[in-house]
Amino acid sequence: MGGAPLVIDLDGALLRSDLLVETSLLLLRDHPRQCLLPFGWLARGKALLKHKLAERVNLDVTVLPYDENVLAFIRKARTEGRRVVLATASHERLAGLVARHLGVFDEVLASHARLNLAGEAKRDALLARYGEKGFDYLGNSRDDLPVWRVARKAFAANASFHCERKARALTNFEGVISCRKDRAADWIKALRLHQWLKNLLIFVPLLAAHRYAELPLLSQAMLAFFCFGLCASSVYLLNDLLDLRDDRHHAKKRLRPFASGRLSPGTGLLVFPLLLCVAFAVALCWLPLAFTLGVLVYYGLTLAYSLWLKRLMIVDVMTLAILYTLRIVIGGVTLSIPLSFWLLAFSVFIFLSLALVKRYVELLPLREKGNGEKARGRGYHAEDFPMIMALGAASGYTAVMVLALYINDPVTRQYYHHPEFIWFSCLLLLTWISRVWILAHRGMMHDDPVIFAAKDKVSLGIVALIALVFWSAI
Repeated sequence: MGGAPLVIDLDGALLRSDLLVETSLLLLRDHPRQCLLPFGWLARGKALLKHKLAERVNLDVTVLPYDENVLAFIRKARTEGRRVVLATASHERLAGLVARHLGVFDEVLASHARLNLAGEAKRDALLARYGEKGFDYLGNSRDDLPVWRVARKAFAANASFHCERKARALTNFEGVISCRKDRAADWIKALRLHQWLKNLLIFVPLLAAHRYAELPLLSQAMLAFFCFGLCASSVYLLNDLLDLRDDRHHAKKRLRPFASGRLSPGTGLLVFPLLLCVAFAVALCWLPLAFTLGVLVYYGLTLAYSLWLKRLMIVDVMTLAILYTLRIVIGGVTLSIPLSFWLLAFSVFIFLSLALVKRYVELLPLREKGNGEKARGRGYHAEDFPMIMALGAASGYTAVMVLALYINDPVTRQYYHHPEFIWFSCLLLLTWISRVWILAHRGMMHDDPVIFAAKDKVSLGIVALIALVFWSAI
């Protein structure tokens, strides 16, 4: 053999994730009723926790985010004739699946029901096999420091700044094989700050009641917008964490920061509750209690959607439509502005149409395959495309009908001197909805139609014309 064995750590080093976090999220996603069991297992030891999680979840190791630099380092060692060992604190069942998938390891050392192979336990196991200075070791965390100290050569991969600094202080430290730094751009994408555009719906009651010139209400609406944005970003993070398995099988979603490994899922588990706590703290201090209760309902419904409802046919798009409309309702109750029947009816139908567009676009790969396959994590089949389009177009046109009926309501004249002008907005809205569905059918639509509208020049022009029509009607 060509020298001392090369021992590789898995979580955070070879793998840009952590299998304990991955399996915990899978248990929550697939078995939400068992979400409290891990706390009981952890009370009896981390080794038992990992063992029980490995027994209950089905982890697809073929799509995990492996670090290509570390894999190249391993392959180079193998070409030199060196023995390569996977030594990980992850459970032996999962480590075995990873080793068989990658096919680059000669031996696997891992945790089992009675032993958590981390820190000093891993050090002792390696010393018993190879002796002090009898192996090289690549790791990434503070738990690897005891192993690095007894290794012949120490290598780091994707270590934190603090851990890397401690490793560099060792006399046997050789270098950094791969370095992962959390970029601001990745966090902006994960938090989906561009999706805060949807939260502008909080201002709709203010506009509909023509009270947008009242500064106290406007400032309160802006604070509500900020708090709701933090809450929404928290939801997006949690949703991405729960959808890791499905996202990694999706042509586009696999590039998301957590699915691709550019951001650590463990960090996401810390950030999403932090955002939620900040949002509720600000809301409780400076906003009416009705806003906090509304956000609680929104968060609960979104969590139900992430765990269960998104997999139910039609229920998923109805939930999305309700979540959009709920933003308007929260804006109304926060600002103490009554919401009209017409506004609520219009919002439900228009957002149901957009939700169906979103689902239609997400399912387009199934239509291209043409094999009747069922969408992963959804309740739809490839043959459902014509029906989804029919339902979506009908819902959009019904929203226009609601707007037309609103024009003839006697109450409308309390807000508009020339309500007949609003008929032009009906024509513009019909044009926009028809165009959106035709583009979706052609495969030219963004995954999210709201984001598409915010970037599409034609859509922005139609929105501007509709605003001009309503302003002329006043």
